[in-house]
Amino acid sequence: MNATTTSAPGMVLQAVRDLAEPAPPHPDEPWAVQSLADGAAGTALLHVEAARRHAHPWQAAHRWIATAASGQVSAADTTGLFLGAPAIGFLLSTPPPEFDHLYAQARRAVHQYVLALAHRRTDAALARIRRGDLASFAEYDIFYGLTGIGAYLLRTSPESGALERILRYLVAMTHPLAPEGRGLPGWWVRHDPRRGHSPYFPGGHANLGAAHGITGPLLLLAQALRRGIEVAGHHEAIRTVCDHLNTWRQDTESGPWWPEHLSRHDLDRRHPHRPHDARPSWCYGTTGIARAGQLAGIALRDTSLQTFYEDALHRALSYPAQLANVTDVGLCHGWAGVYQTASRAAADALDPHLTELLPTLGRALLDHTRLGPPAAPGLLNGAAGTALVLSTLATQQPPSTGWDACLLIN
Repeated sequence: MNATTTSAPGMVLQAVRDLAEPAPPHPDEPWAVQSLADGAAGTALLHVEAARRHAHPWQAAHRWIATAASGQVSAADTTGLFLGAPAIGFLLSTPPPEFDHLYAQARRAVHQYVLALAHRRTDAALARIRRGDLASFAEYDIFYGLTGIGAYLLRTSPESGALERILRYLVAMTHPLAPEGRGLPGWWVRHDPRRGHSPYFPGGHANLGAAHGITGPLLLLAQALRRGIEVAGHHEAIRTVCDHLNTWRQDTESGPWWPEHLSRHDLDRRHPHRPHDARPSWCYGTTGIARAGQLAGIALRDTSLQTFYEDALHRALSYPAQLANVTDVGLCHGWAGVYQTASRAAADALDPHLTELLPTLGRALLDHTRLGPPAAPGLLNGAAGTALVLSTLATQQPPSTGWDACLLIN
């Protein structure tokens, strides 16, 4: 993205120009184009949005879609919303009606693979719960787990039995892991935050973030209930997660914050092991957690809960010391993710104070994009994701494609 461009519309246009032509799949990594995070699938979302919202020619979007869906689309058990069949299915849900005939057959075929994948993955996850084993990020998170697959199904086939089973699994995951006094929440994972093993996290950890932690399932449970989709234990599961977040909330003059993750030592002493130095990002920080809590309040029709989390978000995004921790422009943990999440939260807020913050956040996004535009082309941390949020800023309208459903914030 050209850092000398000064306006949000100009930056969007420049990003579309810079990302005009997709590269063919690499012969050694043909699956990489199917990545929503940093492959052609994610960048294609920018071109679809540019065609639908900014009247750009459809041909560029078609080229990126064709590249993303070229070759054999993977529906292996390791795929999820951000890679493979669910990622391609999500992309194919975004073209406008006048071009639907180009993709309808492929979309139906991919969708059947995702339904089968969802059932297989749910079977395996429920069997793991029955055994009393520990989970992993890949079982339940937004990026590669059942929460992400559930986000795809909520968008494309909310009435499906596959989504119902995923929601039932997430409800089951909110129950304590084992009755023998281990005291572990059901979403405890067997590895450390980097998916390895370290002496700082003996026996694994519990993650509180939106990307890989329990906030992701809370987002899906709340979004489903808000749309009138409910399974047994749904309300109780949302309350359980909100109670957990309340237990680990840390109150400061800049508002509440939450630790990124918890070790066994943290559980034993009931206090997080790290001081507050986290950025208020979508992936791990207050921004993502507060949006989830706000949606939980909306879904439960609990205005006190909704108001608390709206105030938490406002305080986090008004306090210079917290905002100083946001140092890049990306969607996952940078200014783009902060602005997009805040804009969605403001649209649902009971009080206008979040809406009043958006111009300041928009200027910060523009300033940081000028100073350090993303070098990578992808959605999650790259130019495509930042440009999509700049489109929201430029038009002052929600995305025409609803692309940010992949973050479960809309």
